[in-house]
Amino acid sequence: MRFYNQPHRFYCGIDLHATSMYLCILDHDGQIVFHQDLPTEPDVFLQAIAPYRDDLVVCCECLFCWYWLADLCHAQKITFVLGHALYMRAISGAKTKDDKIDSEKIARLLRGGNLPYGYVYPKGLRETRDLLRRRMYLVRKRAELITHVVNTNTQYNLPPFGKKLAYARNRQELNILKRFSDASVRKNIELDLSLLDSIDELINDVELYLTRTVKVDLPQAYYLLNSIPGVGKILALVLLYEIHDIRRFADEGQFLSYARLIRPLKRSSNKVVGGGGSKIGNAYLKWAFSEAACLLVRCSEQAKCFLARKENKHGKAKALGILAARLGRTVYQMLRRGEAFDAQRFWNGEPRGKSTAGSGAGQAQGSTWRRARV
Repeated sequence: MRFYNQPHRFYCGIDLHATSMYLCILDHDGQIVFHQDLPTEPDVFLQAIAPYRDDLVVCCECLFCWYWLADLCHAQKITFVLGHALYMRAISGAKTKDDKIDSEKIARLLRGGNLPYGYVYPKGLRETRDLLRRRMYLVRKRAELITHVVNTNTQYNLPPFGKKLAYARNRQELNILKRFSDASVRKNIELDLSLLDSIDELINDVELYLTRTVKVDLPQAYYLLNSIPGVGKILALVLLYEIHDIRRFADEGQFLSYARLIRPLKRSSNKVVGGGGSKIGNAYLKWAFSEAACLLVRCSEQAKCFLARKENKHGKAKALGILAARLGRTVYQMLRRGEAFDAQRFWNGEPRGKSTAGSGAGQAQGSTWRRARV
């Protein structure tokens, strides 16, 4: 958890909604100089803060409608802080709660240096990241349709499909008239297959757009991630756009925690009282590294041997988690150094001195590639 503790002359807390925002501005001494409910219009916002623009910091919670405010502050050269909504318990845990109270609490947390903040994803790449997440939504809907076709086939105790319905050619070869005798059941399956064809077309179109875009935005890092065995264009895109700038993580531990690859322990009086943080972090990175670990096992004999050793000791689920964490450490160092995947270093865990990589993602130095241990 990180706290924003930079001093300013004025502190603006905003309880932001889709159509309204409650502004509370404090001066350096903690006195309220402005406290009013306003519509979410850029001109109205700029007019309200105009008398306090000199050394002003603006903050709101990281809810769904913060994009426009962050972009406006960036364009106007106003310091913007994105509050981490999950950590701001002083807001959600209050006895009395309304927009006016919340905006003042945000401003006072900001002034006191007690406001936990998140990463403000920059404009330009943020839109591509959201499009990539939308593509994942379409993939899930596609999987639901395929599951419904298979379950319908099972309901009537019919022979299983000989080929995977995920492929359009196999669906075209499916003879619905012979397999399903009832007309309503056939109509039900025809609806699913028509939706599958439409979603396939949409997914192919968005994937083509994303691969073209990444070659303009971040080509070097994209090709580095593609060098990992089992990581294809989609996993590389997810890793790249969810991480964005690897240098925002001070060390491997912060990155692994953000990717949900490790769980922090809760201690009290020198005793472990539980674990936390299982739902804190980036769920998309957790999925991507889990998929990458499974695909690495498919295409690497060394990965199969590694998984077998860990599975005997920890079980299959934890063994895959260990492999995913190992991949996370590797990706961190690859992007910090600007180096491609090295299988020998990955499996042997050999230490590495300072990198001689030049510009781009390899400018920042990182620690050595450590072996994943339990």
